[in-house]
Amino acid sequence: MFDLHVVNLSTLVLSWATLGIAQTATPTATDADGLAGGASSGAVSVATVTFDGQAETLTAVPTLPSAIDEAPNVQPNIEDPDAVDAQEACPGYTAYSVVKNPNGFSANLSLAGKPCNAYGIDVHDLHLTVQYQSPERLSVKISPAFLDSSNETQYVIPSNYLHQPVLEDSPSGNAKTNDLQFSWSNKPSFGFTVKRKSTGDVLFDTCGKKLVFEDQFVEFASHLPPNYNLYGLGEHIHGLRLGNNYTATMFAADVGDTIDENLYGSHPFYLDTRYYEHDSEGREYKLLTEEETDPNAEYVSRSHGVYFRNAHAQEALLRPSGITWRTVGGSIDLYFFSGATAPAVTKQYQNGAIGYPVMQQYFTFGFHQCRWGYTNWTQLQEVIDSFRKFGIPLENIWLDIDYMNQYRDFENDQRTYGYEEGRSFLSQLHKEGQHYIPIVDSAIYIPDPSNASDAYPTYDRGHKAKVFMTNPDGSEYVGAVWPGFTVFPDWRSPGAQDWWSNELMTYYNEVAYDGIWIDMSEPSSFCVGSCGSGRVRENPVHPPFSLPGEEGNKILDYPEGFNVTNSTAASSASSAVASQSSATATPSPSSTSYLKTQPTEGARNEVFPPYVINNANGALPVHGMSPNATHYDGTANYDIHNLWGHEILNATYNALTQVNPGKRPFIIGRSTFAGSGKYAGHWGGDNYSQWRYMFFSIPQALSFSLFGIPMFGADACGFSGNTDEDLCSRWMQMAAFFPFYRNHNTLSALSQEPYQWASVTEASRTAMHIRYSILPYMYTLFYQAHTTGSTVMRALAWEFPDEPRLADADRQFLLGPSLMVTPVLQPGAVTVDGVFPGGQNTVWYDWYNSSAIEAPAGTNTTINAPFGHIPVYVRGGGVIPMQQPGYTTRESRRNPWSLLVALDKSGSAEGQLYLDDGVSEHPNATRVVDIKVEGNSLLASGRGEFEDTNALANATILGVPREPKSVRLNGGTDLQDVSYDETSHAVSITGLQGARDGGAWNEDWELSWEF
Repeated sequence: MFDLHVVNLSTLVLSWATLGIAQTATPTATDADGLAGGASSGAVSVATVTFDGQAETLTAVPTLPSAIDEAPNVQPNIEDPDAVDAQEACPGYTAYSVVKNPNGFSANLSLAGKPCNAYGIDVHDLHLTVQYQSPERLSVKISPAFLDSSNETQYVIPSNYLHQPVLEDSPSGNAKTNDLQFSWSNKPSFGFTVKRKSTGDVLFDTCGKKLVFEDQFVEFASHLPPNYNLYGLGEHIHGLRLGNNYTATMFAADVGDTIDENLYGSHPFYLDTRYYEHDSEGREYKLLTEEETDPNAEYVSRSHGVYFRNAHAQEALLRPSGITWRTVGGSIDLYFFSGATAPAVTKQYQNGAIGYPVMQQYFTFGFHQCRWGYTNWTQLQEVIDSFRKFGIPLENIWLDIDYMNQYRDFENDQRTYGYEEGRSFLSQLHKEGQHYIPIVDSAIYIPDPSNASDAYPTYDRGHKAKVFMTNPDGSEYVGAVWPGFTVFPDWRSPGAQDWWSNELMTYYNEVAYDGIWIDMSEPSSFCVGSCGSGRVRENPVHPPFSLPGEEGNKILDYPEGFNVTNSTAASSASSAVASQSSATATPSPSSTSYLKTQPTEGARNEVFPPYVINNANGALPVHGMSPNATHYDGTANYDIHNLWGHEILNATYNALTQVNPGKRPFIIGRSTFAGSGKYAGHWGGDNYSQWRYMFFSIPQALSFSLFGIPMFGADACGFSGNTDEDLCSRWMQMAAFFPFYRNHNTLSALSQEPYQWASVTEASRTAMHIRYSILPYMYTLFYQAHTTGSTVMRALAWEFPDEPRLADADRQFLLGPSLMVTPVLQPGAVTVDGVFPGGQNTVWYDWYNSSAIEAPAGTNTTINAPFGHIPVYVRGGGVIPMQQPGYTTRESRRNPWSLLVALDKSGSAEGQLYLDDGVSEHPNATRVVDIKVEGNSLLASGRGEFEDTNALANATILGVPREPKSVRLNGGTDLQDVSYDETSHAVSITGLQGARDGGAWNEDWELSWEF
């Protein structure tokens, strides 16, 4: 096959003046894009070649200059030494005209002095509404007193676009039963306090701080205890516990997983956990405010949550004294959740504010393989065959943008990914019980109207239906992404959903995909503003940067520690990096000047607002849709930018319910917001093949557990850069215990399918054997998350809430309540330190040998972890339902059942199993089986109509103190296939197929033993 590379024949020179931001001039033409005729196509014919026996003309695609994605420098407010301190400059507000009602009260607020207009124009009159919405939720809203059609979209997010928590009926009254208490004061200006009534603890306190409310700037602040424990406020690459010297910026941006900066999604929610020491009589008496804890003391914790329903660019400043929230617009729409445990908070947040996560199809928990750089169906089949050859389970194969016709959504390149060949490929894939998921980018190519061969029906249909974002003057907003100049769907347009559904349906008729991967959905754009307005006839154009592997962007990075075991290769790579850096280096300016704007009465500066957030990309319009791009209803992107990625997931979910009626849609999306878990899962984005990113994937996953998006995984072995054998082996094993399990890497990097190394092959098979065995357990966890808001991946602190030493533990994690994973996170290491939480009342068993762990409670223990081994432990008191693993999930679901029962110190255990067809959005039949040990009996009791015909093959009971004299099923004769391990104290009962061959769970049963 011919390998076609982009030829950068010429460079388009665009001045800053021609870039603009979003066009405001009125176009003069009548073509589809509203542009004047006469310009020539940007593609220039350069050669004719023979391709598969056919003569074809190749063209060189002009490359956009890097300046097209540049804007004036702006200095983040938190770094500006001359920044106005709104707390000192502004007067605050005074509350008056309080009107009480059974569930709270309302009041008016007015400026308490002269307007400060710090970063916007002060809103003189505000309205406050306090509402006890449920026994565990309190709502506090502050918005302009005067709202109408001229300003409402600046301040209010309609409930039809983002769920709005509302008052719930309560027979006894929510204000009486709610454990939260709101109070306020006008001294020295309006401030409020939220307390926990049962204890008197102050959870949120703005008293002594000024409320600042301007048309382009809102600030409110709360005191917090010293050394507080806050979690959430994503999306970011950061430790789980946020600390008190961190600014959490929330602005959806196409940023390659930089550490401590804003990323793809926005989740303005935090969990606050506080620990209290007991006195000698067991009473709580002191809030723990020190980092160090007394190993002899006893503690108890309480948690609460705070959600700020605002989609503007914003940041939360975490400082030793407390939290300051700043946003460039909108209203204060706060929700407090009383908890008082971390699991209770996440359930209350999901149940009352954002919705429960979507239930996934069973196949989605199998292994996923992808890379940017699979060139054709033949190579893809070779990858699939290699997985089977090496005995590594492969459930799902993915394609990045390589399959597309010139990077255009919903069109395959017919030379490499032809439809006919694809139908044959997919038919065989589906026959084997495997699945295919393609990428779909968020921007739509806008064709050159003067070039008939450049026609693109997807755009034509969308243009006709008026479903694309516009400039303020009403012309289509034209940015630039992979295919060249592009437009962006406007999910608020009346025709957008039907158009999107039709495109996905039309494409499915050509390529029978099994899920959709939504990318670039911040949305990303490779230029500032509507750079393609007036230039569409230059399409297609190459992005304004080198692709991985092109000159100046060779993939030369390796993981930390690579030089230790690969010194020669590391030295060569280091020299190449230095050479490439030298060749591409640009002179640094001797000084930096910054653009600063001032508030203007009656006119918002949406593109360069006066307050500058600490955005990783700099100014708001850089590498993304401009803030003044406009929706159908007149709303500026400025006001709801963080919702765009959420809305495309919603639209895709709705579309897939039409593509495959009755089936649960499978979607993985990049940009998310509060509530996106109702529609999709999320992957960790463009991470790096480095050990630190393997570690950071743990707190990232745990944070998304808090955000109600449990279907999370980071690209195993890393996406950017070259991986190596050690890192890939360890990462493939750790990722096997994440809900979403995918290996993916970038264009031109070394191949990193697990079969590339013998050791990684073996390590992957070992971890996958465990994963596929416990799929019923994982599936049940998702059912519980989907119906109750519980978490799947869990921080140790959430399961062991009275151990303050676990407050920042994020190098280990739990999968549900019963499995703890302690991965190796350093190169070359053969041991790992881990803690066994729970104290003397908790027993942990080694997954591999079934023995109870002898380790001191609450302190780090050094654990042996030779290459190819990942330490996994089973918590006493749990029951893990399992099936014999098959190569695919379809095979696994047809295999016999088994149970792993881990007794606690009292000899008890309990667990649950959820069963359905694994596919249906609304299953016709389900079954829930409760499994528990009481005394010397293991009981299984089911409810529901779903019938599973697989037999129960065996059961293993850990922690049995001595060998039983007899074991019986339903009081029958003694079972013969029973063994007892004197070393591990485990009872193994096999050969149960005959006794339970009508289906393990269709009837209740009891397994009993006597000593």
